[in-house]
Amino acid sequence: MGEEYNKNYWIFIVAVTLFVFFLLYRRNRSTKIHKVSVKLPPGSNGWPLIGDGLKWYNSVSSSHPPKYVEDQINRHGKIFSCSIFGRRAVVSADPAFNRFIMQNEGKLFKSSYPKSFRDLVGKNGIIVVQGEQQRKLHGIATNMLRLDKLNSTFLRDVQIVMLRTLDSFHAGQVLVLQDVCRKVAIDLMVNQLLGVSNESEIDEMAHLFSDFVDGCLSIPIKLPGFSYHTAMKARETIIRKIKKITETTGVLPRPEMKNGVLGRLVEEENLSDDAIADFIINLLFAGNETTAKTMLFAVYFLTHCHKALEQLVNEHESTRKSRAKMLEWEDYKAMPFTQCVIAETLRLGGIAIWLMREAKDDVHYQDFIVPKGFFVVPFLSAVHLNENLYKGALDFNPWRWMDENNKETCNWRTDPIFTPFGGGARYCPGAELARLQISSFLHYFVTKYRWIQLKDDRMSFFPSARLVNGFQIRITETLK
Repeated sequence: MGEEYNKNYWIFIVAVTLFVFFLLYRRNRSTKIHKVSVKLPPGSNGWPLIGDGLKWYNSVSSSHPPKYVEDQINRHGKIFSCSIFGRRAVVSADPAFNRFIMQNEGKLFKSSYPKSFRDLVGKNGIIVVQGEQQRKLHGIATNMLRLDKLNSTFLRDVQIVMLRTLDSFHAGQVLVLQDVCRKVAIDLMVNQLLGVSNESEIDEMAHLFSDFVDGCLSIPIKLPGFSYHTAMKARETIIRKIKKITETTGVLPRPEMKNGVLGRLVEEENLSDDAIADFIINLLFAGNETTAKTMLFAVYFLTHCHKALEQLVNEHESTRKSRAKMLEWEDYKAMPFTQCVIAETLRLGGIAIWLMREAKDDVHYQDFIVPKGFFVVPFLSAVHLNENLYKGALDFNPWRWMDENNKETCNWRTDPIFTPFGGGARYCPGAELARLQISSFLHYFVTKYRWIQLKDDRMSFFPSARLVNGFQIRITETLK
């Protein structure tokens, strides 16, 4: 009954949100659309005002987010037009067109997010800035988080932070794993980006980021009781903390600087305090969401695939027998099945199920036109769950990535089909760090504990990726 009430509540909220977005985004574009309507991708407008918004919401809030898109594909093809969020849109489940959109970021397309999201990530946020500023910030992030720096800088720190939480559990303890993964992820990101390791500070940041994330797709009303208001208050507190650390970093001599990425930003980059704060909050947000939810979904899928769990445990226990307590870089690089588990988790439960873009001008592609100002949505999840591309697409099958024919498709940077971290100029700069963190978490979790699931659960992807009941488990065995 409680879940049904929650569903009806969210349907009401989404309906109101769609109406607000319609008022905010409505534009005088009737003349231009009339001129090119015969060349639009096929589709329909849906209901007046709300378009196909409710169908879209029902789909993405389920455990199978591409359902609406798949229904439209059966009617109109892999590229179709519709009306969502109060705007005319072109949605794509075509890998080639998705790649075309991502590769033409800044040229033909630009990022396009709701007001609530833009306000929360900040005007200097790497997720929303355009043009030269986006290229500069993306370059800084990519340089700081590149693979060779993970080897020398992050691996040991990741494990120290990970063990601080995982060592505190005991046999018989009941865990809400979603909360555990959120705490581990924010602990990792706060430690590596801000250099903070104080337990109370980390707990506060975890709470603040929970409020922050809940407001990202909310109604942009800044009044008490609304998610947007709570999220903006959380943002203000986070920004104050970042600026306080920035001020401290600026007066410390170099040997005493232990402030991770923030310390290097202050020392090496010519950015204003506001730009640094937005830069860090964007990395915290993106890194926390990707890492926390992928760790959670990986354990969820493994719980229901005993064969995969057994093979993963064997891979990691053999590593523990031959090495000291801490993993070395060669250990991390010798985890082939772990990487397959991560890839399959991202395929089935990737956090970025779609991207939000806007056409900067009329865009010609094949025999149709995407008019200037149209919302453009590469729906990545519809590609990842396409039965024609992945046999048994709805099954958790990490062995598919061990097939010689599929090894190249596991390359997230170059493959046009498997794109869990986006692509082009906005490819996630923290992808390798996320993979390192998730690998470390799986290593310590599966070698230390055994567990049973206490309550049925399912995935949902609105307002953010999650398991609706938090994935409650009881640890039944502790391995020493």
